Amino acid sequence: LQSAAALASETSVRRRIAEGDAWPSSAGAASQDASSLATRDAPARRAATTSEEVQEERARRLQAQLGLLPREGQSKVRDEAAEAFAVIFEGFLTRAEDGRYMRALGALRSDEPGTVEVDFAHVMAHDERAAAALVENYVRLDAYMARAARRARAKAGGGGAAVAVAVFGLPAPQRIRALRAARIGQLAGVGGTVTRTSEVRPELASGVFACGECGAESAPVAQQFRYTEPAVCDNPLCQNRAAWTLVVARSRFADWQRVRVQEDAGDIPAGSMPRTLDVIVRGDMVERVKPGDRARFAGALVAVPDADPRACDRLAHRLAFVACHAEPAAAADSARPTRAEREELAALAAGGARTYAQLAASVAPTVFGHDDVKRGLLLQLLGGVHKRTREGMRLRGDINVCVVGDPGTAKSQLLKFVAALVPRGVFTSGKASSAAGLTASVVRDDETGDFTIEAGALMLADHGVCCIDEFDKMDVADQVAIHEAMEQQTITIAKAGIHATLNARCAVLAAANPVAGRYDRRLTLRQNVAMSAPIMSRFDLFFVVLDAASDAADFNTARHIVAVHQRRAAAAAAPFAPAALRRFVRFARAIQPALREDAARLLWCAYRDLRQDDAGAARNAYRITVRQLESLIRLSEALARAHCVDVITPAHVREAVRLLRRSIVHVEMDDVDIAADEDNEPLPADSQLAPEPLPQPTSIRRDHFERIRAMLALRLHAVSRADAADDADPESVRRDDLVDWYLSQREDALADEADLARESHAAKMVLKYMASVEGCVIAIRDHHESPAADAATEPEHPRGPLLMLHPNFSLAS
Repeated sequence: LQSAAALASETSVRRRIAEGDAWPSSAGAASQDASSLATRDAPARRAATTSEEVQEERARRLQAQLGLLPREGQSKVRDEAAEAFAVIFEGFLTRAEDGRYMRALGALRSDEPGTVEVDFAHVMAHDERAAAALVENYVRLDAYMARAARRARAKAGGGGAAVAVAVFGLPAPQRIRALRAARIGQLAGVGGTVTRTSEVRPELASGVFACGECGAESAPVAQQFRYTEPAVCDNPLCQNRAAWTLVVARSRFADWQRVRVQEDAGDIPAGSMPRTLDVIVRGDMVERVKPGDRARFAGALVAVPDADPRACDRLAHRLAFVACHAEPAAAADSARPTRAEREELAALAAGGARTYAQLAASVAPTVFGHDDVKRGLLLQLLGGVHKRTREGMRLRGDINVCVVGDPGTAKSQLLKFVAALVPRGVFTSGKASSAAGLTASVVRDDETGDFTIEAGALMLADHGVCCIDEFDKMDVADQVAIHEAMEQQTITIAKAGIHATLNARCAVLAAANPVAGRYDRRLTLRQNVAMSAPIMSRFDLFFVVLDAASDAADFNTARHIVAVHQRRAAAAAAPFAPAALRRFVRFARAIQPALREDAARLLWCAYRDLRQDDAGAARNAYRITVRQLESLIRLSEALARAHCVDVITPAHVREAVRLLRRSIVHVEMDDVDIAADEDNEPLPADSQLAPEPLPQPTSIRRDHFERIRAMLALRLHAVSRADAADDADPESVRRDDLVDWYLSQREDALADEADLARESHAAKMVLKYMASVEGCVIAIRDHHESPAADAATEPEHPRGPLLMLHPNFSLAS
């Protein structure tokens, strides 16, 4: 009878729940039913002490009697296939090779949720059918994987807290443009460039709700893709379905971040705009990628309702990607080098100077020639050592390079190669970029409405290289905007209520065209390129690439280009492939070379010589400042890294000085063609400088010409002043006597007889130029010569004609 009464009572309660009768009218019967259940199970439970505990105990017993169990960890429909997969996955975690996953689970903090990273290749090796099921039904099996990992964590002694499973190492990452509705819910990998990241915010992972009518707390409700409340109150005496209050103290939150990913430039079809995808990362995966990273994500594609009010109601959805694993592509590529790669790096480290030459030849192998330019680009990839003073001031270690040259000299190809080689390389054009596009801009977020900072090209290239083509086409205001980024490597923003200092720790590789189309060697760099003096001083190296006509060079260049088009990759074989070059750069940048004492003294002397040459030259492109001294230090550090040594030697300093002097001298000084001027303007008839065939070369560097010209003019001026002091007629000097005086002043710089002969010939060339072209030197006849004599038939003096300085010549010129 008691069983029949209890069954009748349960039947009546179920009927009242189904019919939705008012519980207050039948509270007495329900109380009697709960009392009978409590009396039956009293020996197994402790006695309740308060009325609230009595009510909770009665409700719990009634739910257990009626089969209304809490929803945590329960499912209305049992998924036997998913449970079987959970058993397989738990066995995989516990019996994995060398116990790596059990050690990882045991290392997690026992009182906090954690994440275990699982390589998909290991799952495939353990059970191929389970791996295939995981790919096809990832969203369905994700919760069961978490339960299996939680049980394995308990076995490993890591506590019983929740565990998230992050699967990585998928075989073929999908392109953003290839993601379609058929991939929704499946495990997939996607890659792209991170353009924006949101702040890390807490996301409700599992919520506990309090009933708005009876105050009872529900079991934890899992949240997935949308805010979910309990369907009905767990209290059988309450039928609340709408009024709920979130109990924050008992709910579980997880870190949440939105990452906007843009497809790579190589994946964009011709004539198409780059597409973006919102990626959601949670837990330990937040803050793993930053704007500018080329990142890889693993997770599932989901469809979320479109927030656009113009879309059809509840029909239009947009795709989002919920990632379980995120990492930069550089970290994925640098993980665990193979034995062959380690042996290759060891061989490179032992190569010394030969390695330096081979590495330079591996930079842009499809471009013929430009050896010094490639050496400069290699040193830019290696970079110098970043330093920080006691006061917190940061000293730049990145090397900025500018390539100036005629059209068709492969400047853009060099920039493209560098941008594709480095992990954080950004390629942009100066004409199509604004100041905000290069630095940073303040934009309004579409969802929150708050102002956020969107990274520009220099921020996206943080710890990389920003390649700017058509640098001379930039507006002056845009060039001023990158002054701070090129030297201090920071970007300061103060607008829309946001004041922030952002990092732009990148090297700048710029390419510029001359103003007149082709480089004019008679003008300085400042006159050839539309750049301001401050922006020019921030470049460590300038390279001028000229399209000069030469039979041998033109033939070799044409043969190389035809071979590239004919045999493609085989014609541009380099000593090292781009992957090997990338590995060496990553290995060499870990070296921190120190400056030796003898190398430091050589740096002092080199800077002093550069300053003296700069003060003596009259047509410099820009002044030599302490920035060029810092450039020498950075170049020497990069050369030490290229040779895989941790000490900077004098040989490294000499090579750095050679590159810097080549860029400065080659840019600033144009050659003086003596032969051309001699043919156009012959010597006057009364001159004793008879024309004679000059040996090659017939031109002289501008700096060398200015030095000889100044010394000879000063000597002639000193002779004329001495004669004026004695009240005598102005005396002249024989050409060979003047040349001998000059050679005596340059005795220390002459190493052998060949240098002596070249310097003597150069002095005679300059004297001929000063007499025939400039007219500042006058050749006069001897006193015994007859004025009526024919100058062409007069025998020349063995020591050459008499020379004197023109009376109107100004030494300031």
